[in-house]
Amino acid sequence: MGNLLRFTPLINPKAPQIFTIGVLSDTHIPDRKRELDPRIVTAFRQAEVGLILHAGDISTQVVLDQLGEIAPVQAVRGNRDWMMLRHLPQDAQMEIHGVSLALTHGHGSLTDYLQDRLNYYLHGFRMERYLPRLLSNFPTSRVIVFGHIHRPFNRLIHGQLVFNPGSAQVPDPPHPPSIGIIQITPQSEVQAQIVQLMDIS
Repeated sequence: MGNLLRFTPLINPKAPQIFTIGVLSDTHIPDRKRELDPRIVTAFRQAEVGLILHAGDISTQVVLDQLGEIAPVQAVRGNRDWMMLRHLPQDAQMEIHGVSLALTHGHGSLTDYLQDRLNYYLHGFRMERYLPRLLSNFPTSRVIVFGHIHRPFNRLIHGQLVFNPGSAQVPDPPHPPSIGIIQITPQSEVQAQIVQLMDIS
């Protein structure tokens, strides 16, 4: 597991600050797309994010550098990042306004990954293959952010928010490209939404 990071913004007592997080995953540059969709940058700037989480399958440092011009970036290593970005942690945990948040790609061990691929080819996508692993790996995290599946997921499960922004660049049909926005209030309330890039102008 990664080190526990704490992102605590300075709070004006007269105007308590909601901490806004931009979330994306599976950008796959340059292995599947040439460059970062400019609508991602636009969306994060419009939301005035204070932190960006990338849930893996980044493929090149250039993406993280570009995102870093908007806000601090915390990224984890996906199954496509084993060569160029192998220095990234497999998981990261942080605390924001008292809310514990875990970030992972979600592909698990090599054995997990190979079994998932086989099951996908034989039976198609099934979310229930991934949820037990996520919940077991991060039992105390109030928010679990993951990638890998190339489709959005935003659900509260036994008090834990399990959130996948979908793929920002190469989603599985029929899902459109999407990112996520998570907001955490000083009172530790959490709101999360999926943002489709087609809605960004």
